[in-house]
Amino acid sequence: MGGLIAESSGFATHTEEFSAENGFNNYNNNSSNKKKKRRSRRSKHGYSLSACSSASEICMDEPSLLANHAMPNEHHEHQHQHQNQYNSGVSSIPSMYVNGETAAPDNQKQQYFAHENSGVTFSISSPEPDVRVEPVEPVLITRQIDCRPKYFPPHWSAEAVSKLLEEGSLLRAIFRVNAYNRQEAYCKIDGVQTDVLIIGEDAQNRAIEGDTVAIIIDPPSSWPRMKGSIDAPYNSASRNLRQQEVLTHAQDSSKGKTKVNPECENVSSSKYSVFPENGTHCENECSSGALSGNSHVNGVSDNGYYNDYQPLVSDSVDSLEDLCILVSLLPSKRPTGRVVSVIERSLRRDNVVGFLSVNQWIFSQESKRKDFRKNKHKSNDYILLIPIDPKFTKMMIPVRNLPGSIKKRLESGDLTVETDLIAAKIVDWSEESHIPEACVIQNFGRGSDIEAQIAAILFENAVDASEFSAEVLSCLPHSPWKIPQEELQSRKDLRNLCIFTIDPATATDLDDALSVQRLSNDVFRVGVHIADVSYFVQPDTPLDIDAQIRSTSVYLLQSKLPMLPPMLSENLASLNPGVDRLAFSIFWDINSAGEVLDRWIDRTIIQSCTKLSYEHAQKIIEGSFENDYPHLYGKFEWSDVIKSVKNLHEISKVLKENRFKSGALSLESPKLVFLFNEEGIPYDSLLAGRIDSNFLVEEFMLLANRTAAEVITRAYPSCALLRRHPEPNVRKLREFESFCNKHGLKLDISSSSHLHNSLEHIKEELKYDSVLFDILMSYAVRPMQLAAYFCSGESKDTNSDRCHYALAVPLYTHFTSPLRRYPDIVVHRTLAAAIKAEDIYLKGKRMSRNPTEEKVLYRCFTGVHLDRDAIESVEAQEALFISSSKYKVPCTKTLADVASHCNEKKLATRRVKDAMDKLYTWVLLKKKEILYSEARVLGVGPRFMSIYIPKLAIERRIHYDEVEGLTVEWLEATSTLMLSQSTKHKRPNRKSSPGKSRTLEEVALIVNPIEMVFSQHCGVEEHIGSGDVSEVVISQEPAVFPLTVHLLSTIPVALHAIGGDDGPLDFVARLYLSSYFH
Repeated sequence: MGGLIAESSGFATHTEEFSAENGFNNYNNNSSNKKKKRRSRRSKHGYSLSACSSASEICMDEPSLLANHAMPNEHHEHQHQHQNQYNSGVSSIPSMYVNGETAAPDNQKQQYFAHENSGVTFSISSPEPDVRVEPVEPVLITRQIDCRPKYFPPHWSAEAVSKLLEEGSLLRAIFRVNAYNRQEAYCKIDGVQTDVLIIGEDAQNRAIEGDTVAIIIDPPSSWPRMKGSIDAPYNSASRNLRQQEVLTHAQDSSKGKTKVNPECENVSSSKYSVFPENGTHCENECSSGALSGNSHVNGVSDNGYYNDYQPLVSDSVDSLEDLCILVSLLPSKRPTGRVVSVIERSLRRDNVVGFLSVNQWIFSQESKRKDFRKNKHKSNDYILLIPIDPKFTKMMIPVRNLPGSIKKRLESGDLTVETDLIAAKIVDWSEESHIPEACVIQNFGRGSDIEAQIAAILFENAVDASEFSAEVLSCLPHSPWKIPQEELQSRKDLRNLCIFTIDPATATDLDDALSVQRLSNDVFRVGVHIADVSYFVQPDTPLDIDAQIRSTSVYLLQSKLPMLPPMLSENLASLNPGVDRLAFSIFWDINSAGEVLDRWIDRTIIQSCTKLSYEHAQKIIEGSFENDYPHLYGKFEWSDVIKSVKNLHEISKVLKENRFKSGALSLESPKLVFLFNEEGIPYDSLLAGRIDSNFLVEEFMLLANRTAAEVITRAYPSCALLRRHPEPNVRKLREFESFCNKHGLKLDISSSSHLHNSLEHIKEELKYDSVLFDILMSYAVRPMQLAAYFCSGESKDTNSDRCHYALAVPLYTHFTSPLRRYPDIVVHRTLAAAIKAEDIYLKGKRMSRNPTEEKVLYRCFTGVHLDRDAIESVEAQEALFISSSKYKVPCTKTLADVASHCNEKKLATRRVKDAMDKLYTWVLLKKKEILYSEARVLGVGPRFMSIYIPKLAIERRIHYDEVEGLTVEWLEATSTLMLSQSTKHKRPNRKSSPGKSRTLEEVALIVNPIEMVFSQHCGVEEHIGSGDVSEVVISQEPAVFPLTVHLLSTIPVALHAIGGDDGPLDFVARLYLSSYFH
């Protein structure tokens, strides 16, 4: 084995290498000249770190592929220079005598560096400055270590993180990445108005989209200014003592009053800059100044690699309370932070979709064959995976671990592998790797294939598309099934009521039905009847476990993935017309003013007399229901159904009006609807809004959900599954207010009610500009936070922490869709337990009551009137306990876990819908080749403009900076853009990067007016000048040069699809212009 000789005199050092049987001599002869040229690096104490530097330069078995493509520029050069080098050394090691023996003092810090091939470890002891030492002969200590270069700081230990989370020095948050710029990520912290910005790879520290992370907040001195913010002058008099204390502490910390975390002992100071990937643009408010505050914790050595990373906590914001105070005192600043640990890994780590970078791998292989040394010392062979989701970084996959079929195609030179969509999962991301390592799970097929894209979308969002197992199906009743006699005896029989369903025409899983009876001239009894799915899905059975895992049905525009087996969701439990079904029924006695006078809830048996579509119900409302009757079952006539629908419509209008008077908010906007041909291919799209029949059903479903939430919270205040909607992001809401005010539109954001009324007034003002109002509504949605399920026992505040902002109600849950939502099944079980407990309590009261007593016994759990004394009585609590055991009401912790899982699945379903809309939009554009449309300018600047295309309800950008043949003039004072065609060669901007300039054809589709006239005259649907062909006659007129653009201008654009086989699906928008010079 090898060895080292270190000679020292005092604190001066000198190192020499000597050869040994491991072959170091050959390397040293070849690299001695290079070594002399290397600059020595010294520590802050003046000790030589040559051993440290040399050890870090020992040959790393890094794949050349990563050196060429996966590193920032400044890392690339260093990595290439030191690849496959072997050198080592030891700095002088002063020691002291202890009891006659040579030993290192206790307060010395040990740093270890290893030779990867030889297994030799070198320990360098660095004494503290205040320790007296006596120079002696150098001591060589060998230990096994790892000296690979580190790109990231290590994650803190689980014990330290847990302790600091409890103390409040660290904060727990969900890690979300900016899709437009992966260098920026955001963490939403409950109770904090502004998201925390995590900027740069070092601060993100290997966190992945969706991870639950522990973050430390930077001192306010490093917080960047937010876009469009204006500094408000400090008013010291208005601050309370606590606010002043927090602000003073933050200011002192920014001056350098820090102490080291006791877990760690050394801090390496260095400069570090973040290099965004080529082509990315920092959209948000971060500035270079935001990075300077982080430099003291980066731990990056001069060569670009991390040394021992030592975290600081005392110079950060100390607690959540302090952070909230600082955010309120510094409204123009964006808080920043750093990830110190990944607490829970996101499920999305196991569901990555992308393309293999085959051409880069082939280039790397050819480079290796040309280099004899690389053949001799063979390195690991990797291929890059480029994820289709821009929130994920590139990943490396060992070629040896590829599936045999892919490996065989690679070896045969099959370049079509690069067009296949690949499923992968992240297996490791160590400190020594600039990008994560992944492994291939599945090959979906060509990226241009619709079925492959759908399979990839489902995989990426962890949607279970598998068939139901035999074990799950065994839980279903045997066919034919009929309602058992015991259920007929124990349930209320409502089969004599005129009950019907109103659903989409293609619906097969019918969750809800409606009924209405006139009790008097002024009072109606309205009934909502929901399929009793909990009767079939018993707790802890394979059917229940599978439904909980799936959590929700997933709709794919032309098909669906049901949460429950079709035998149950479309047959036995579905409220199909003409058959007896089990249900949960809620009745309200409602007067003409929309007031609920009384209510009744129980498990029932119903029979729907007909299945109405929304279109049927709309025709009844409009009085045009003729010759289009669906089948009618039972003793009822169509006059009964028509009268019921009209009565329900009138009642729903009153309920809706009352709801908005109480502060509810509506952000209604048209939805994109695709029209499909017989082959299932979209041939057109349109924007469709909701109709009165939609609102009719919605009002009664909202009322049913509110009622269920009240009942289960009364009965089980710590075990109720509820749904809340937090207040909107204040900063974003103010930006929306500023946008409206800038365009002469008054907006009041002081409450949900005022916001709704303001939007209604704006709608009236813009009744002749529906496109602009749709844009405003899309902007109004952005400040809104997502609604989420939660367990009532985990809410901190019984009022504000539980409320639903948009509905303006204190309690809300999901009860009306148990065939497609698992939370509704849980609510049904809790509601059944409450009803049973109420029956037990009332029965006991009747038995113990004096026969002569005339006191009325109110329903304490399900009734309108709240009797707190009755609910808190011993008898009622005993009844609740008995019922909860029978129906297996989950405990607080179990329910919190269910809520968390359902929230994840709900979010995944939303992503699937967005991805499916994008897929079919892409297919539509691909079929049309070019779509000509009008667009509204949402934002304009000197480099690009943001546009909204009403036809597809999407936003896109058009970049016009550094375009050959285009002259750009930006007038800052008036926010006006002027684009002119230039016949001269454009001289590149000196500040622009090489190869960044674009051709005019990339930015604009330009046609010659003469050719357009000729094409129209001949009936030819082809643009000779552009070479683009459209399947439809062009009705959109092009604009002309020079083009003047203002905010909210209307401009013509041409859209076409890109990606598929050669990258992620996307659409490109170009200006549509005509010019005689083209």
